[in-house]
Amino acid sequence: MIWGRLAPPATMGGMTASPWFASPDEAASRLHAAGYLPDPASATTSYLAGALEKPLLVEGPAGVGKTELAKAVARACGADLVRLQCYEGLDEARALYEWNYRKQLLRIQAAGGSETWEQAHDDIFAEEFLLARPLLTAIRRDEPTVLLIDEIDKADVEVEGLLLEVLSDFQVTIPELGTVTATRRPFVVLTSNATRELSEAVKRRCLYLHLDYPDVEREREIVTAQVPELDRHIASQLVETVARVRELELKKAPSIAESVDWARTLVALEIGDLDERAIAETLGVILKHRSDHERAVKELRLRS
Repeated sequence: MIWGRLAPPATMGGMTASPWFASPDEAASRLHAAGYLPDPASATTSYLAGALEKPLLVEGPAGVGKTELAKAVARACGADLVRLQCYEGLDEARALYEWNYRKQLLRIQAAGGSETWEQAHDDIFAEEFLLARPLLTAIRRDEPTVLLIDEIDKADVEVEGLLLEVLSDFQVTIPELGTVTATRRPFVVLTSNATRELSEAVKRRCLYLHLDYPDVEREREIVTAQVPELDRHIASQLVETVARVRELELKKAPSIAESVDWARTLVALEIGDLDERAIAETLGVILKHRSDHERAVKELRLRS
């Protein structure tokens, strides 16, 4: 599903659109080469996000590769990654910019009262006193940049208002300096664990991609790509066990990254067969809550 009207990749806002990928197939191959195994929907939306210069909202449970997709785009395209980690209490000063008040005060003190207020104002609200945060940093860069706005659903609703100008026009307005408009639009990825509903205003400005836990075959492909020294038989046992564990009522289901960690654990311990005892002894790699561990031992009938 894709939100928003799809416009042709032409000249936008005085800039010539420059697709990050030439086609969905190229996106798939380059992401694969960067260590990320995209499904067709991921490859297609990644291509469109670059070609249409629209932000990409990636939603799904924790640990399915949402953040890793943004990192893979940066690796595949030789771009720098600028990350805004969202959290409750995030404000404009941490997301956009703030003034270096200590440096401004020193500048006023150094003037010794010899300047008028207008002169002092122009001096202290200058570029050298500005502290750029992730959103402004990404907007001002001339080099290829991936802007990752991670876990937007953890931030307060008010933060979404700060994003609208960036997501719509790729610009930031600083009252004292004016409007900063991107000369080279970043590739923007927003991730959400869907712990709350995002505003329609944000959704309307984005393309949309939903990622879920992969099926057994695909997860085996991911695990063996990340841990090539893992025996294929054990890899099959591992992903089948993880699939069974995810079906349980847990506080936190194992992520793909934890499946990969488990694979590396089995290699490190030189375990040749993932039997009940081996599972019970290494279950802490994929389950991080005591109640989840106890439920898995009980439901899978493991010998703890």
